[in-house]
Amino acid sequence: MPELPEVESVRRSLLPLVGRTVSRATLLRADFCTTHYAKRAKPRDLLEGAAITQLSRRGKQLAIHARDGRILVIHLGMTGQVLLLGPREKPSRADHIHARWVLDDDSQMIFRDPRRFGGLWSLPSPEALVGRWNDLGPDALDITPDHLRAAATHSARSIKAILLDQSILAGVGNIYADESLFGARIRPSRPARRIKPHEWLVLTTAIRSVLRSAIDSGGSTLRDYVNAAGQSGSAQELHAVYGRGRKPCLICSKPLKARILAQRTTVYCTFCQG
Repeated sequence: MPELPEVESVRRSLLPLVGRTVSRATLLRADFCTTHYAKRAKPRDLLEGAAITQLSRRGKQLAIHARDGRILVIHLGMTGQVLLLGPREKPSRADHIHARWVLDDDSQMIFRDPRRFGGLWSLPSPEALVGRWNDLGPDALDITPDHLRAAATHSARSIKAILLDQSILAGVGNIYADESLFGARIRPSRPARRIKPHEWLVLTTAIRSVLRSAIDSGGSTLRDYVNAAGQSGSAQELHAVYGRGRKPCLICSKPLKARILAQRTTVYCTFCQG
């Protein structure tokens, strides 16, 4: 599932939308867009007629802002792709397209999602977006040791489970939780309440470093992920532990261990993360 680096890469690749006006918006699956008033979405709810002013992100969620206050939130889910196309350009895959937009320069944007775990949320105002994002913790790029420690220091849950909790930390999923914990040399199964005071700084530094490196590489493409230009990321080439169970640790050369933790396959080094 796309995590913060992938969604941020999509946001950056969608910046050509800023300054454009949505000429036409079409929803091809009625259940793919949820409106603020729980009514069936209309073209206006998908920003038809709106001038786009900015794109923001919190964790794994992306928001397109219109000058008149309307906002469209995008969640990619597991297989979602938001693609920008030229005026007469055809997508390489025309199946599973659930929404389509035509802009004032005749360029197009489509939302394709084969497994339909993603979706759209239409909001009438910036205040409604604040309300929606109030349930999320701080964006992982902005996390501080004090916040993470205060939210988790008394918890009996594993530190891996804490990092996956979007109400504590927005944007980190299975890939970057494993990578960050390896970078901090902390075993994923350790209860959060047993993290030492100085380790919270080490961990938050590792989180931010891992995420920034992944963003610089365009995100991780493991299956379906591409940015809005259709470009794959290369951050998977930087993975030290994720997906590398039983392979040698890049530091000590001992076999990496894989186990299920917090309902996710978790890979770590029993020696380096002791």
